Amino acid sequence: MPRTADKSPLLAIDLDKASATPMHRQIFDQIRRAILTGRLVPGRRLPSSRVLADELGVSRNTVLAAFDQLLAEGYTEGRIGSGTRVADALPEDYLAARAGRERAMSGDHARKPRLSNVGRALQTAVPKTRIDPNRWAFRPGVPEVARFPWAHWSRLCAGFWRRPPLELIAGGATAGFKPLRAAIADYLGAVRGLACQAEQVIVTAGAQQAIDLAARALLNPGDKVWIEEPGYAGIRGVLTAVNAEMVPIAVDDAGIDVDAGIAIAPDARMAIVTPSHQYPLGSVMSLARRLALLEWARQTDAWILEDDYDSEYRYGGRPISALQGLDRDGRVIYCGTFSKVMFPTIRIGYLVVPLELVEPLAAVRSLIDDQTAIALQPVLAAFIESGHFAQHIRRMRTLYAERQDVILDALKSELSGALDVTPDESGMHLVAEIRPSASIWDADVAELAAARGLSISPLSRFFLGRPNRNGLLLGYAGIEARDIRTGVKKLARIFDDLD
Repeated sequence: MPRTADKSPLLAIDLDKASATPMHRQIFDQIRRAILTGRLVPGRRLPSSRVLADELGVSRNTVLAAFDQLLAEGYTEGRIGSGTRVADALPEDYLAARAGRERAMSGDHARKPRLSNVGRALQTAVPKTRIDPNRWAFRPGVPEVARFPWAHWSRLCAGFWRRPPLELIAGGATAGFKPLRAAIADYLGAVRGLACQAEQVIVTAGAQQAIDLAARALLNPGDKVWIEEPGYAGIRGVLTAVNAEMVPIAVDDAGIDVDAGIAIAPDARMAIVTPSHQYPLGSVMSLARRLALLEWARQTDAWILEDDYDSEYRYGGRPISALQGLDRDGRVIYCGTFSKVMFPTIRIGYLVVPLELVEPLAAVRSLIDDQTAIALQPVLAAFIESGHFAQHIRRMRTLYAERQDVILDALKSELSGALDVTPDESGMHLVAEIRPSASIWDADVAELAAARGLSISPLSRFFLGRPNRNGLLLGYAGIEARDIRTGVKKLARIFDDLD
């Protein structure tokens, strides 16, 4: 019969054999300190005397002497069949120490951390949004997870990790698992029209890290960067961290206004855009503006970071190829993620970069976190190669189109007098403009919605400057039809309360 694993914690005890203090006293003092500082909480089991003696290289009698002293002073208690544990009712000195810490962490005694200038700036770079992770209506960017092919995914996980190759366990390439990089390149070439090879793909821990990696490697403090206005708020934190100067450029029905960008900041070092489905407005960058943006980047030696947000989900109209596929001068860095098309916690994204950038970006990556966790990369590669990824996308495309119809019908039924909303040919959310006649502000709606169990993003929070639009982002992809209808009814009551 296999031996049950010892579930007691590892204790960081450092014995000084040259000290005049007896060994058992050193052990007692260090365990006592761990209890007083809260590192060992009441009820926590201590290692057995035999295990601890082996770990410390001392006799068992030495450890027993320390345990006897802890028991005698009330720091521990013995329970039949469960060993020695930290006492539930601790001595007064513990209570006094804890009370002192609590006083120090509250009121006028609170110690304010000394942050760097960047640290202080990051606290206000991105507006705080109250989001309950268990309430997804109507969070934008959240996919349907209940209908993900978990059975097939689990079989792939079990099959690969039953006997993984030793070289993969010891470590992986900084740029990512080679078969996954090849699978991503093949998929993007076939579906998104990218001109790329596996060597150009760098696997990251999601799109946010991909953007951060590109910014760290290519931007100097003070460099100007075009960002879409309104645009993805997460970019602000990345650019704040590298001390770049953000230049908001207006977005309209044809995407970012390239002529305005050239007039305002012709010397910008980078432009960050979402051309296939602008976030949050949903517009598609016109071909004329795509070509103008590429020409500006070529002439000024600037970079274009293309965030291909939720491009897989297109329900009507012509297919929209990626901007990178038009690039002939190696100025576009393409960014994507699997979190929006599979499940959020997969935390795997990627960059597709010009060949000359692969080595320097991989070097920067190695200094940040060495490599994305390897555990899911081989599984994801097999998932793509087996065709299940493409099949899942097709199923979700149909499902999301149906759910968009549901939310449009519900909004028309419940809020036609307060909101203007039109169908979107792609994406995972809708933008509902609040009519001026309603005299209601989107931030107020979002605040009250959060208190009532809805996660709604106000459009005003996506502006770096003064907002000129008043509306709500309503995600529908990850919500069942009945919950969409219920959520819209709740939203209607919120408008009634604010009226």
